[in-house]
Amino acid sequence: MKEHILIIDFGSQYSQLIARRVREYKVYCEICTPEISPDRIRKMKPRGIIFSGGPSSLTQKNAPRCDPAIFELGIPLLGICYGMQLIADHFQGNVGKASSREYGRTELFIDDSTDLFNGLGKKIVTWMSHEDKVIDPPAGFKPLAHTRNSAVASFADRKKRIFGVQFHPEVVHTPQGKEILRNFLFEVCGCKGLWTMRHFITESIRQIRSEVGNGQVVLGLSGGVDSSVAAVLLHRALGKRLHCIFVNNGLLRTGEAEKVQETFARHFHMNFHYIDAEKQFLRQLKDVIDPERKRKIIGRLFVRVFEREAKKLKNIGFLAQGTLYPDVIESCSVFGGPSAMIKSHHNVGGLPKKMDLKLIEPLKYLFKDEVRLLGLELGLPEDVINRHPFPGPGLAVRIIGEVTKERCEILRQADWRLIEEIKKAGWYKKIWQAFTVLLPVKSVGVMGDERTYENVVAIRAVTSLDGMTADWARMPSGLLARISNRIINEVKGVNRVAYDISSKPPATIEWE
Repeated sequence: MKEHILIIDFGSQYSQLIARRVREYKVYCEICTPEISPDRIRKMKPRGIIFSGGPSSLTQKNAPRCDPAIFELGIPLLGICYGMQLIADHFQGNVGKASSREYGRTELFIDDSTDLFNGLGKKIVTWMSHEDKVIDPPAGFKPLAHTRNSAVASFADRKKRIFGVQFHPEVVHTPQGKEILRNFLFEVCGCKGLWTMRHFITESIRQIRSEVGNGQVVLGLSGGVDSSVAAVLLHRALGKRLHCIFVNNGLLRTGEAEKVQETFARHFHMNFHYIDAEKQFLRQLKDVIDPERKRKIIGRLFVRVFEREAKKLKNIGFLAQGTLYPDVIESCSVFGGPSAMIKSHHNVGGLPKKMDLKLIEPLKYLFKDEVRLLGLELGLPEDVINRHPFPGPGLAVRIIGEVTKERCEILRQADWRLIEEIKKAGWYKKIWQAFTVLLPVKSVGVMGDERTYENVVAIRAVTSLDGMTADWARMPSGLLARISNRIINEVKGVNRVAYDISSKPPATIEWE
């Protein structure tokens, strides 16, 4: 990459958000831990470095720090919250406990709008989250802004090109925060915004061909956004040396298997291997009710089926996966210790140990929104790129209770009508995820003057930016009425429809 920014993560919950904001300006960036060495940074040649915030206090014995030599590299540096305090501490400024903690919405008064605050006026709204603060800036550092509780809410040593802000410019609660980051990227670091998906494709094809050489690659293709984009990118680089294995586990939505075959086998002319494993999966899931058991059974069986089919192929040396950057960041995190497991990850698969294949992950430095842009650039149909997320275990975790072929079909039919109606109403793109859930209860109803005792279907539809938090979608009552009417009248075995109005948290998006 000709220009990029390095983000050093000190444990902030917003580090990925910093990266997303930087990339929105077409500037490539990577996140690393404080253990990165100055020599490694010199070799990377970043245009700038950003220190993230973090939950620690510099008064704590084991507060995270970086190699002091990083401050002397001559590379522009922006410290955010804890990052600003770390800069002040290194250069012998005075950092201590604030007499009044600042959390949430805070007015920032700008005293110097020369560079970082260029074009922002005299006062802006920011989002604060700190107990410590810079009491006195180091020698050579000039205060740029203040709040009612902090005389030094931002500072700079322009000779060293080092800046600090006590607030979080990366969050939406700082409405003009993006402009502050933009000023750092373009005014201070001299970036030009050269990183585009077209550039990424060219560079990725070169890297894939260099890594694979004359080898053969196998990919588990689910039809989801990530594996689909990975497949098309790899196919463009390798052609027929890519082998895509699609396992139909019988837990897919209506027409999904046919759509995947049409797109990749007939439209893109890939080496496409279709495996019908519905009977195997449903047999293994018989009488299983616990959602964690469902996930583990489906995950293990998927790997077993995939491994069996992959071994039938000759001279395979690489296994490709649609790993994204958030997965890489989370797997490398050294902060906060292990979090409580809410439920197993929705995606299934992984590198089977016995296969002895090298792993290739062409999307591992991209966020989800970037993967969608990449897919469009590669020519994937928009209905593939913009489809709602679908869990790896499929309908198994949307059927509460035992999974059977009959219950899968009821859910498929209900889900198809839901999606068709929200698309007709123009709501599909407004919603992050929408689906139906088959409940383990039956209810009394009346149809044609006769008593019925049939299944209950719940509708789940949420709005979200990234799936980490979500709110229930306020769809019009008329639309909900049409969806309910169609499901009850057209899906045999359903006589009641409910609408889930839970947010995340405390509820998760999927029911299991």
